[in-house]
Amino acid sequence: MIVDAHHHFWDPTRRYYPWMGDELAAIRRPYSPAELEPLLKAEGIDRSALVQTVSDLDETREFLDTAADNEFIGGVVGWVDLTDPHIADTLAELRAGPGGTFLVGIRHQVHDEPDPRWLVRDDVQRGIQAVGDAGLAYDLLIKTRELPAAVETARRHPDMRFVLDHIAKPRIAGGPRDEEWERAMVPLASHQNVFCKLSGMVTEARWGDWTPEDLQPYVARSLDWFGPERCMFGSDWPVCLLAADYSRVVTTMRAIVGDSEDVFGATASRVYGLA
Repeated sequence: MIVDAHHHFWDPTRRYYPWMGDELAAIRRPYSPAELEPLLKAEGIDRSALVQTVSDLDETREFLDTAADNEFIGGVVGWVDLTDPHIADTLAELRAGPGGTFLVGIRHQVHDEPDPRWLVRDDVQRGIQAVGDAGLAYDLLIKTRELPAAVETARRHPDMRFVLDHIAKPRIAGGPRDEEWERAMVPLASHQNVFCKLSGMVTEARWGDWTPEDLQPYVARSLDWFGPERCMFGSDWPVCLLAADYSRVVTTMRAIVGDSEDVFGATASRVYGLA
C-alpha cells in the first residue's frame, strides 16, 4: 500500500486560518477531496492521512466525516485542546461519533506558541498522555526551537508513538547544512518511539528555484538518524503548491529515496494504523 502520510483540505470562505497570511495568498482558496483524488491516482498512491490545519474541534469532526466518505483517506490526524482537563472525554466522543474510527492521531501547531517549552507544561503533558492512553499517535509540528522540548516529551512517554512533521522545518533555503537543526535532531532521533515525516521540505527551500539537490542532504540525514523503518513520505499538499505541484513533490522524493516500502507506505500504515 503506497501512502501519502500528510495532506490537508481547507476552505477560507467558511473558516478563518490564522497562519494563512498574505505570503500564502496563492493557496488561499478551497481545496477538497475531489481535487486531490486524481493526483493520488496519477502517482499510484492508495491511501492518505488527512491532517488538521486549525485549532478547531469542528474541523476535526468534519475531517472524520470526510474520511468516511472518501476511500483514499485512511486516517485523520485531528486537533483537540491538550490543556482541557476533560480531553479524555473529548477523544472518546470523537471516536464514538461519525467517522470516529478514522481518528489516528492528534496535532497542535506548537511552533506558533510563544513559549518554546510549551510542550512540557504540566497541563499539556497530561493532555499528551491522554492521547497516548487513547491509543493515538501525536504529531509534533515544531521547528528547531522546540526540539529540546520534544526530546523531553518523547522521553517522558516511551510507550507513545510520536511523528515529527516536516523534519522540524530546517532552513533548507540557507544551504546544504543547518547545524543548529542537526544538533537538536540527533537526540530526538535516538528515541525509538519517534518517527520522521519526510514532508514539507519544498516550502523550506527557495520556492522559485529549488532543486532535488537542495533537499537531498536533509533527507539523507533524516534517513540516517531514523532509518527508513521510522520514516514516512508526506506531500504537504496543498501547502507544497507554493513551490511545486503534487507530481513534482512525489517524483522528487522517489528520486532521492528510491523505492523504499517503508518510506512510501509501511511506516505510515504501521504507525497510524491506516485503514
